[in-house]
Amino acid sequence: MLRNRQALRTGDADRAPMRLLAILAALNVLSYVDRQLLASLAPLLIEDLGLSRAQIGLLMGVAFMPVYAVGMLAAGVLADRGSRPRLIAAGLTAWSAATALTGTASGLGALAAWRALVGIGEATLPATGLAMIGDHVPRARIGLANGVFYAGIPVGYALSFTLAGTIAPALGWRACFLGLGVLGLAGVALVGRVADPPRRGVPARATGGLAAAAVEAVRAIASRLSLMLVIFAGTLVVYASASAQHLITWLVEERGFAFRGASFLSAGIVLAAGLVGNLGIGALTDRACRRHPGARLVALAALGAVGLTAALVFYRTSPGSGLFFAAWFLAQAWLLGWYGPLVAAIGEMAPPGLRASVIGFGLLVVNVVGVASGPYVTGLIGDRASLTAGLAWSLVPAAAGVVLLGLVGLTQLRRA
Repeated sequence: MLRNRQALRTGDADRAPMRLLAILAALNVLSYVDRQLLASLAPLLIEDLGLSRAQIGLLMGVAFMPVYAVGMLAAGVLADRGSRPRLIAAGLTAWSAATALTGTASGLGALAAWRALVGIGEATLPATGLAMIGDHVPRARIGLANGVFYAGIPVGYALSFTLAGTIAPALGWRACFLGLGVLGLAGVALVGRVADPPRRGVPARATGGLAAAAVEAVRAIASRLSLMLVIFAGTLVVYASASAQHLITWLVEERGFAFRGASFLSAGIVLAAGLVGNLGIGALTDRACRRHPGARLVALAALGAVGLTAALVFYRTSPGSGLFFAAWFLAQAWLLGWYGPLVAAIGEMAPPGLRASVIGFGLLVVNVVGVASGPYVTGLIGDRASLTAGLAWSLVPAAAGVVLLGLVGLTQLRRA
């Protein structure tokens, strides 16, 4: 009997990381549905509110990313000091309320204000959730676990496209925001009761002021050249992923798809390719990392070369070509799948007691520099020339980032 009880306790302990991962991944799905919904409804917002492509780009990037990125750094510092589930629950309350209120907006200013509040709320999840995963999942599976977490991007995008294509034609774009916000608010109480796993490698919770902790995280990054270069590379790579948020507008206005058809088609491809990318790239880079930590970055760079080549073919090929959909699938697999391994590399390079803070600061830089600028600049090029040109040019900085990741990884391998 005692042996059976011990076996049950062991089984529960083995399943606990998976339960936590499932909850955090589900929250990430919801956050990306909320975040992507504006992009999914962009053609309708352009028509109804008279917005330009550049203004849509501002709402996707500049109105959202600076507060989101600064919020992630603050959330990372708070997560190293207090209850992480309660922090995420507070953020869920803020971003869900702001999502619902977006449905009341009548112009650019109101959309930007609610978009910023969504950013503040969603900022509590990435660094906090990824640090919890890093503390609870076996080290040899962190890359794959992060891939599962970031699978929330394609699943969230696909649900967003589906919601837009289903609800908006019948009830209007405002109903999409209102309904989604109410759904998020309904889950707040459940999130606050999630167990917070012990900090791995840290005997006690950190203490001290938030400003001092932020400075400590910056110093930790500044003392590691390879960590700085990996974060900088991420800012370059993410430029292309962020610019791809113009996908629905591009398909409708420059590739001749109907809005409803483009929504459902995008949902299917983004879901399938994004899951393959997140899980596949996570597993492959984990396998490489088991040989040497630097091999994770080399493998990530090699996969990036394939993904960016496919993206260029996709943007430059007619929908009538047989290459169009195959290139779209490969491009989306990369554009949505590289986040988890990059964050895994950042977490591996960070001091154990500052993992969430370092991840938060790294994501701050990645988002402020890359995500905030990508959609806006691509939208400007789209207004003045074409979205096709803007999307193709977005691959140039991303290619430079992939090369830099490979060089850092090769340097680490040579030092082994």
